[in-house]
Amino acid sequence: MQLCRKTLALAALCGLAFIQAGQAQTGLTTIQDTLFEADGTRFSGTLTIQWSTFDAVNIGTIVQQSRTVSVINGNLLVQLTPNAGAPSPANIYTVHYQSDGDQQFTETWTVPVSTQALTVSAVRTGSTTTSSSGTGSGGTAGNQTPISESSVIGLQADLNQRPTKGAAFGTSAVAVVDDNGILQTAAGQVGDCVLVDGTTGPCGPPTFSDAETPGGTVDGTNTTYTLANTPLGTSLALYRNGLYMIVGSDYTLTGSTVQFASNEVPQAGDTLIASYRIDPSAAANIGNLTTPPPTARGILAQVICSSSGTSVNGTAFASAGACDVPFSQLHAGDRIEVRFSFTHAGAVTGLASAFNLQINWGTTTILARHGSVQDLAVAGVAEAAITGTGAQISVQSWGTILPFLPAILNSPLQAGVRIDFRASLSNPGSDLINLTNYTVLRYPAN
Repeated sequence: MQLCRKTLALAALCGLAFIQAGQAQTGLTTIQDTLFEADGTRFSGTLTIQWSTFDAVNIGTIVQQSRTVSVINGNLLVQLTPNAGAPSPANIYTVHYQSDGDQQFTETWTVPVSTQALTVSAVRTGSTTTSSSGTGSGGTAGNQTPISESSVIGLQADLNQRPTKGAAFGTSAVAVVDDNGILQTAAGQVGDCVLVDGTTGPCGPPTFSDAETPGGTVDGTNTTYTLANTPLGTSLALYRNGLYMIVGSDYTLTGSTVQFASNEVPQAGDTLIASYRIDPSAAANIGNLTTPPPTARGILAQVICSSSGTSVNGTAFASAGACDVPFSQLHAGDRIEVRFSFTHAGAVTGLASAFNLQINWGTTTILARHGSVQDLAVAGVAEAAITGTGAQISVQSWGTILPFLPAILNSPLQAGVRIDFRASLSNPGSDLINLTNYTVLRYPAN
């Protein structure tokens, strides 16, 4: 042993003798080589060897890990478990060469069973050069070994996250995602429009029947009720005493007839409410209103947004509510109507502050008003006439103290519009500005 410590070369030989002496017991293969750089000097650095979990013949399961091997004056000596022909899963060793603090290149090894030491060229299956910055460049060298999907960690799980084709999937048509996350092809006639729930129907303004009471006696025995119209697709939302009923379980729908299951028969005193979408070309009675003739259907208003907003308490402008109108809903000739109302909490409690209101049509401010401490509320309406180059907008606003103020202005063409209702307080304290309600309607062009 004292002789072996004299020189690095002798140390390598002594180490090799020790490794080979235990070869039969460990079942490992030795890789021994002298590595050089392109100018003929010996390579000095480290090799980081990585592998995934695999089953080795005559050894057992080799768990995923990595190992760093030092190469001094070109001398490489390492023992590895043979992975060539491993039963499952297919595996390779990924070897990263580092020198002078930079990663030089990466290659892959496939190690066979061998009682003799092998050189790097005997186990190399592929390599990729890497720049000193580690960004990667150059090409490949050596034989390329295909890698199975099962050997790539996490690949199968990632692939399973993608939607898959369903039985009704086709080409040259609109794809929709069904309730199970499967891609299907929208079914309908040529010229139909596809709605957001995947159903199809004649193009035109959507028509709704909201909060309709189905026809029929609610007495605990009657199971059959009738809607004023036939719901379009799967758009029916049916509620019994405020509880959502599930089609196919709680009831069945045939045309405009609702048939309740025997265990869900409405009892005397129950309240039934139905809301659904209607094919405009077939509608007869919508919300107890006579359907307008075809030439007038274009003026039916579509509710884009309608909601209560939030409160603002701060000196900087903050949004109390907003409505996004997509570009596809802004056609030349359309009219967008905006209605809003604010309340001033401090004017009631006596802890009032002056306040500011602002309404933006996308990048254009269409309303800016300053309210006093005495203003209990502010309301207004704006109408935007959509043109090919943008919108001409008329605005009217008023308050309990604020005088009536009309205005007309123009807004440029925008890729969709956010209607944003904003407010701020001069001296917040305990004061609040509340966006009580806002509604955005669209009147499509004929």
